[in-house]
Amino acid sequence: MAKQAVLLLAHGTPETGEQIPEYLRNVVSGRPLPQHVIDEIQHRYSLIGHSPLTEITLEQARLVELELAAAGQQVRVYVGMRNWRPYIPDVVRLMREDGVEEAAVICMAPQNSRTSVGLYRRAVQAEAGTLRIDFTEGWAQHPLLADAFAQRLRPALAKLSAEVRSPVPVLFTAHSVPSRTIQAPTADEGQPRLWPGEGPNSTPDPYAEEARHTASMVAERVPEIPSWKLAFQSQGASSGPWIGPSVERILDALAAEGVKSLILQPIGFLCDHVEILYDVDIFFRDYAANHGIRLERPESLNASPILAKAVTHLALQGLLRLKSSASS
Repeated sequence: MAKQAVLLLAHGTPETGEQIPEYLRNVVSGRPLPQHVIDEIQHRYSLIGHSPLTEITLEQARLVELELAAAGQQVRVYVGMRNWRPYIPDVVRLMREDGVEEAAVICMAPQNSRTSVGLYRRAVQAEAGTLRIDFTEGWAQHPLLADAFAQRLRPALAKLSAEVRSPVPVLFTAHSVPSRTIQAPTADEGQPRLWPGEGPNSTPDPYAEEARHTASMVAERVPEIPSWKLAFQSQGASSGPWIGPSVERILDALAAEGVKSLILQPIGFLCDHVEILYDVDIFFRDYAANHGIRLERPESLNASPILAKAVTHLALQGLLRLKSSASS
């Protein structure tokens, strides 16, 4: 029987501000960045202390490994990062050295996009060699994912509603991506195809719609929400438009409607990191306050047992598909 394992993939973030220049070079594939961009990211790190993404992802892997063991699957769960240590190629090589022959691979970004999931998949495949992989394309509509977010949302919503003595709307967010990466270019543009699946006959990138599906499923589980919206946050510094609406645009509109209190829940992120600890907890909270809105955020999923069960379910499905295809 082939030796199996599970590989969880995440974006990766450095532990300290001093590591930011190296990290950003990885993010932009070595292209030069203006010094003011580097300075701004380092400033954000100085305000939050550090990004715990790597340590939380490792803890999520530990929990999944325990869930797999409880299900009778004694397999190791590895963690690989696309833009920081432990890098995906290094981890895949380690898996091969450990004798792993088959791996269920899951990206810890549930909404599928060519700018995220597609690049993670290519990074794994580039080093896989004889390692057989089953790659989960997306899991934005997994019921346990929605359950996990809803479990975090309910107490935060109840607390703020009780304090302000009125129903509180919810703003769900996912990470924005450049518009060009999810819109198939027209045939006469003459531009190089940068992402797998682009072209006149390609299917639309599912990312924005999958983010809306996740938000809708969470809202269905929390019927006390009076109303909700979806926005895309953390637009980058690269040229060209990014998908929206932006959080700032939605906050402007809510303020104009007279909204005074709001719950913002990121449903595109599975743990705390700079886009949560700075973008939401500092920047958006201050932006909302300047518009007369009190903004609160539920606890991130982080070490959520329900999240661990969701990822375990995906892993078991992947391992089963590998076993079935090997025996056929």
